[in-house]
Amino acid sequence: MATVSVDLLRGELGQKGVFRAAIADSPIDVSALEHWALTPECGALVTFRGVVRNHDHGRGVTAMKYESHPRASVFLERLVSQVAASHQVRVAAVHRTGALAIGDVALVVAIAAAHRKEAFAVCDQLVDLIKAEVPIWKHQAFENGQSEWVSECGADRPEGDRL
Repeated sequence: MATVSVDLLRGELGQKGVFRAAIADSPIDVSALEHWALTPECGALVTFRGVVRNHDHGRGVTAMKYESHPRASVFLERLVSQVAASHQVRVAAVHRTGALAIGDVALVVAIAAAHRKEAFAVCDQLVDLIKAEVPIWKHQAFENGQSEWVSECGADRPEGDRL
């Protein structure tokens, strides 16, 4: 299976920050994202890896599949660009789609900043924004044969920003 290369990500110089963002259907090269994000000006690098776990609310998970809206990358790029510009940080964010196994990385957010507190805070904020705003849904299959679709996307989105 191919790995998402940092070269394939769209990246732009924001007003005050730099970002790369992508929706990917292959494994994410976390090291490449971290390497891209970290520069000599940065004293901190915080990376979040959202990993497929084997349980959810007390039920055993056996399989996971992520599906995205065709415009999901637009939403992701907008969020990442805004965060990079408003906090003067370097941001890389990639979300997987397709079938993932237990232990696979579904989301990576890497934040490089001058100081650790800012990097931690921005990473936490961006992960929450991605879950709430980027139209990606997960389909979980459980040990008991049941399954469900899950998404937080759009719960608090203003009507003008809805898909």
